Amino acid sequence: MNKVKYLILGAGPTGLGAAYRLKELGIEDFLVLDKESKAGGLAASFIDEKGFTWDLGGHVQFSHYSYFDRLMLKALGDEGWLNHQRESWVWIRNTFVPYPFQNNIKYLPKDEMWKCLQGIIQEYKKQTHIKPTNFKEWILATFGLGLAEVFMYPYNFKVWAYPLEMLNYSWIGERVAITDLERLTKNILFDIDDYSWGPNNTFQFPKYGGTGSIWLAVQNLVGIEKFRFEKNVIEVNSESKTVKCLDGTTYSYQYLISTIPINILTERITPRNNNLIEKTKNLLYSSSHIIGFGLKGKPREELKTKCWMYFPENDNPFYRVTVFSNYSPNNVPDIKENWSLMAEVSESEFKTVNQDTIIDETIEGLINTKLIQSKDEIVSVWYKKLDYGYPTPSLERDSIINSVIPILDNLNIYSRGRFGAWKYEVSNQDHSLMQGVEIVNKLELDVEEVTLFAPNLVNSMWAKK
Repeated sequence: MNKVKYLILGAGPTGLGAAYRLKELGIEDFLVLDKESKAGGLAASFIDEKGFTWDLGGHVQFSHYSYFDRLMLKALGDEGWLNHQRESWVWIRNTFVPYPFQNNIKYLPKDEMWKCLQGIIQEYKKQTHIKPTNFKEWILATFGLGLAEVFMYPYNFKVWAYPLEMLNYSWIGERVAITDLERLTKNILFDIDDYSWGPNNTFQFPKYGGTGSIWLAVQNLVGIEKFRFEKNVIEVNSESKTVKCLDGTTYSYQYLISTIPINILTERITPRNNNLIEKTKNLLYSSSHIIGFGLKGKPREELKTKCWMYFPENDNPFYRVTVFSNYSPNNVPDIKENWSLMAEVSESEFKTVNQDTIIDETIEGLINTKLIQSKDEIVSVWYKKLDYGYPTPSLERDSIINSVIPILDNLNIYSRGRFGAWKYEVSNQDHSLMQGVEIVNKLELDVEEVTLFAPNLVNSMWAKK
């Protein structure tokens, strides 16, 4: 049996953050297990048979933490990064509208522009404000009926894959631009494009190897000898503090840091705790279908500088498409001859996807939205389904997580990360890494965790950087 002080389950950003921090503190008594064959988790990258590089979704690098920034620089160096000014757009009514959509409704036909503006004015005029009970009600109260029906309702169903009345809105924070009537009116009257809002209006991306190259570099900083891959954990014994893997290997720990989905974790803990299992079964999540298209030629003029685009309408299955070759010319075999698009499609029991037809449906959607003219432009197709794509901020989520996490902590099982803690609002790469760093700081230095327990505080920091 392998015995360590710290056993870390998962070599994604959270697990790597914990491992790096332990190494930084001079603690060598740890191991990282991962069921995949390499590090990176949901931030891994892949190269297809034609030489196109793909991420598991439209990841970009921006940060709320100086610690994260320093580590990224150490991982890839000054020369390993490309810096970008964000260009994100919404494709709607057969035209591109700058993001955030709600600040740029001047692009809409006049009848719809007025519908959106009228809805905002009506909400401003209301004398009584009843606190919304769910995300759908929050959208209506914040943006008015026009914006809700034209964009907010259809787009958010496409991305979340759940009826919006099933979601809470505590996750909003920095992620949604709140409409400012004065600003919006000025944009319309003076024909102003308003697209600088948000924490990721500038971002960086690796020059080579996609997002996954970052995490392979962090793994190397930790030391490859600290990792055991293709280790699928099937049992966690909370009494004997042992972990058993599918291949029969066992590990003994003092502290277990788990980044696997918390609903899967509770199923694998013995002695069995039916209360934890039943609670975490009620957590919602959506799956993600990532479809990459390697293309010949060059993007049309309108796409040459765009980063990613949102798609609320139903003539396509995707909610977002990234011009992935714009992130780095090395994401394609020859930038003089190739470019690439990466589409994302969400799925849940309320929004099903046919895996047998989704690639053809996506190609049809690319043509319908004028991203490509013909399927003849496609020279490579890459497809990956992520069973766990987005941790859904359901109405019940906070009460579940707030009751389950402390119980696990008391067992010396620390569930952290995108699906380990299930908090979408702190599940970007920087947040995830820092959840790993902060749990180590808590256990070794008795420093309170901030990211997991004060997400609004953390996410307010981007404006101050």
